Amino acid sequence: MYNTSSMQTPDDAEAPLSFIFPIGYSSASDCGYCRGTSRAGKRKRYSYYATSKSLSTHLYQKLVDRYWRRSGTLLYRPNPRNSCCPHYTLRLDSTEFKSSKDQRQTVNRFNNYVIGPEYTHAAARLHPRTRQEARKRHNEFDLIDRIHEPEAQFLKTPPEPAHRFTVTLEPDEFTEEKYLIFENYQRLVHKEGPDKISRHGFKRFLCNSPLKRETIYGSDGVQRLVGSYHQCYWLDGKLVAIGVLDLLPHAVSSVYFLYHESFHSHNPGKLSAMREIALAREGGYRWWYPGFYIHSCPKMKYKMDFKPQSVLDPETLTWDLMDKEALAVFDAKHYVSLSRERQRKESGDSPRIFEDHFIRPESDGEGDEEEGDFMLGSSMPGIPSLEDMKQVDMDNLVLVSDAAPGYFLASDLVSWEQQDLELESRTIKSMIAELVAAMGTDVMDEICVDFRRRTRVL
Repeated sequence: MYNTSSMQTPDDAEAPLSFIFPIGYSSASDCGYCRGTSRAGKRKRYSYYATSKSLSTHLYQKLVDRYWRRSGTLLYRPNPRNSCCPHYTLRLDSTEFKSSKDQRQTVNRFNNYVIGPEYTHAAARLHPRTRQEARKRHNEFDLIDRIHEPEAQFLKTPPEPAHRFTVTLEPDEFTEEKYLIFENYQRLVHKEGPDKISRHGFKRFLCNSPLKRETIYGSDGVQRLVGSYHQCYWLDGKLVAIGVLDLLPHAVSSVYFLYHESFHSHNPGKLSAMREIALAREGGYRWWYPGFYIHSCPKMKYKMDFKPQSVLDPETLTWDLMDKEALAVFDAKHYVSLSRERQRKESGDSPRIFEDHFIRPESDGEGDEEEGDFMLGSSMPGIPSLEDMKQVDMDNLVLVSDAAPGYFLASDLVSWEQQDLELESRTIKSMIAELVAAMGTDVMDEICVDFRRRTRVL
């Protein structure tokens, strides 16, 4: 099966590689977003899946800008064109963020709760602001200052605040205290039964990240952390909330947020979003990614309250401002590509020809075709075609397998030259071609296709 003459040992690798095991293109059996509605069961939700136990933040930054997300070590890229609930990638420029009155009130109410009126009155006497500082605070809402205002390390003492509030950024490692927050949140907020909540599930979902934690220097000279972290909120010595974050070279990517029921009255979702936006600005990451957005899901409407946001076009992989005009298109259509909408307007074509790319889930399914399980023959937007992939030279892709020692190249596979890329073929070459198409042909020198058994365990 292998030509061993050019095999390398792991020490021969020229640069740190990301190790990716390709799972393939398949459908999900259930949709948690439209369960129980008229859309449920009318359309399978297809995604491309892979796993990774070691993934560089530089590569993952590229992937999130190409519709990918992760859940633990599972990486996936949904097909929004053929889905009951199309997923869209959003991002917000933290340097341009404009807080709303409601968002400012949420932060101020929480700050007042933590600090308390007695501290406020005493501090005004013991630590008075200058007239200029007082005027500025009254007239401006400085996001970073207000976010940090109630934290114990920034309060001048004496006097003592009503409550002690701290926030720590920690590695995404398991602790029993973190698990108890997870158990409380899943049981009371998501209404999950005890049989679906476990320490193993918490570790797999929110602790086992493939991203490497390290410190980097950006082109701006700013030192910043990258990798997966838990942003822990502590109130009076007790852990009350956790923001699971992927810190990337140019983004703070929100993975999950969970909190204890006792913290619910403080609007923790808004507080956490504001704090993550502040981290993106203060830490020099710039962009904040709030996770996938599903326009038809009422629970996700809050994401549109943070402005200005941009949406990733699934076909061109370019960004468009999510303004009122764009939202109107999302209101009117099931699947949206704003680039196609502009093309339609410029050409004067009827909208119908652009809606023929999908069957609405509300339809009776007449004429509906099975999507199939080969991504290069699917309806997934934003990927090279099968014919394009036939022209891509994948010979120098690095592979690793239990069946051979060390690293080797794809061209070292004895049957590599004889294998074709066709819709009906399920060869190693077609598996690798799907992965390359989904990730991008420009990242081939950053990955090692990992066929070792231990990599496949989720």
